[in-house]
Amino acid sequence: MTRPVSSHATSTDLLVLHALRCIGFSGLSAVAGATGLPESDVESELIDLAVAGLVTRTAGDFGGWGLTDAGRAADAERIADEVATAGVRPVLTAAFDRFLVLNPELLDLCTAWQTHIVDGAMTMNDHRDSSYDARVLDRFTEFHQRAEPLCAELSAALLRFRRYPVRLADALARARSGALEYVTDSTASYHTVWFQLHEDLLATLGIPRH
Repeated sequence: MTRPVSSHATSTDLLVLHALRCIGFSGLSAVAGATGLPESDVESELIDLAVAGLVTRTAGDFGGWGLTDAGRAADAERIADEVATAGVRPVLTAAFDRFLVLNPELLDLCTAWQTHIVDGAMTMNDHRDSSYDARVLDRFTEFHQRAEPLCAELSAALLRFRRYPVRLADALARARSGALEYVTDSTASYHTVWFQLHEDLLATLGIPRH
């Protein structure tokens, strides 16, 4: 009988540092959304990380926070320690293999959402055909249902993965309610969150992106 995996909580500063590793250069609200922490807590952690030389802030309308080289190295070391301490690498590796099976399906769904065959020709989807969009959203819903067990297994291994099923479900619900940008076009879209999960798994397992 397989023993249940013990969940492991990640420190707040590492949550913030690792979020930047996965989502890239971002504003405060995006980091808060990725971590599920209040913006005030995230800002406090970012300031401390900046003092430590691990993150840097760019001011201005298009400014935000990003990792320094030292921050990227520190995140890699601390995440590797987290995985080793929790003893979850085999579980995460098996989950990543299942993710790689689902990933091409998600990319195909995004293509189906962004394009539409009209009179035998592939064109950009202008979203005026609501019945077509509804069919694609139904396929996204079916995909999400199959992705949920994977997300649950990741969340059981490391608590910080619990943000992904919440964010994916929120994006899908918003899209189905009419906010179509939450499929592929928003920084909080289903596709964006799924991409960040991919980045997280690669970073967590120490696998370089090719």
